[in-house]
Amino acid sequence: MRKTYLFGTLLLFSTTFSVLMEQGCKNKTKPVNQGDFQFKEKLSDYGFFKGQLKDLNPAAGIFSYELSTPLFTDYAIKDRFIVLPAGKAIKYTESGALDFPDSSIIIKNFAYTNVAHQKVMIETRLLVKDPKDKKWKVMNYLWNKEQTEAVKHITGARVPITLLDEEGKKYFTNYQVPNTNDCKRCHIKDGTLTPIGPKARNLNFTLSGQTVNQLSQWVAKARLTGLPELSKVHQLPVWTDKKRYSLEQRARAYMDVNCAHCHTKGGDAYNTGLFLDYQETNADHLGMRKAPVSAGGGAGGLDYDIVPGVPEQSILLYRMNSTEPGTAMPELARTIVHKEGVELIREWIKRLPKQK
Repeated sequence: MRKTYLFGTLLLFSTTFSVLMEQGCKNKTKPVNQGDFQFKEKLSDYGFFKGQLKDLNPAAGIFSYELSTPLFTDYAIKDRFIVLPAGKAIKYTESGALDFPDSSIIIKNFAYTNVAHQKVMIETRLLVKDPKDKKWKVMNYLWNKEQTEAVKHITGARVPITLLDEEGKKYFTNYQVPNTNDCKRCHIKDGTLTPIGPKARNLNFTLSGQTVNQLSQWVAKARLTGLPELSKVHQLPVWTDKKRYSLEQRARAYMDVNCAHCHTKGGDAYNTGLFLDYQETNADHLGMRKAPVSAGGGAGGLDYDIVPGVPEQSILLYRMNSTEPGTAMPELARTIVHKEGVELIREWIKRLPKQK
């Protein structure tokens, strides 16, 4: 399990797209000409949102989306948006990230709930597909204390916060805003930077309060092409949904989202031989009584990644349940132990048939 950030090297790039339709508000985004585009200094400069910036009210041409099972990041509140170039659509892919057209922008905002039960912005990450070289580029924007603006931030930061989790429990931590090189290990697949979250299987569900599948809505609005019948599209289980999914399904979905971007063939942790994506079926690759390649002190003196039936002897659980540098996994995605995730994986390992 490795760190999960959307950051890379700061690069300038040229493009030929219009980000938004014209808007009757001062924040509207204007079309740009060849060679004009570059990462802007402030988030507001893009015109992604209308009204007060912190309200994240998307302007025309921008749409929000959700994931069935999202990554854990210190109980952060995450808002996700996509900007597509005019007249272009995303192409369906059966596995891996969807095929976004050149000049697409993926926006991910991180916030937390403070002790006054207020939403406080921390950072906004942009992932942009450069039409010049067809590669994804990334940039981070750090919100100011006044909550009026987010400014381009390259070097990373530690932000002291006191947050509430979903149950109202209070935590104090130094939230880690990664630098712009931190995404290389997490987002690299087969040597190429790629999105992690927007896979068809993680988008294939109906959002709370709605009646139409999210992917079907995208097709109806000409945002997605090539989608087969939904019955033929893989669906990642919702790890918190005990009624609809088994313990096995929920545990595997959790590891898929939190671990498998690195622990997969072609990922940064490929040399470990521990592959945790949802469709992996090889018991050895899943870590069943598998000795780690090189865990050092991070293994806690334990011998195997997973010991079926014995969670307290499993390195995977040991590292999930730590915040110590060199031991904790994911490495930079969190500063707090995800107690609900730990208990899920603990129960899953406990119920695995013991091996002789």
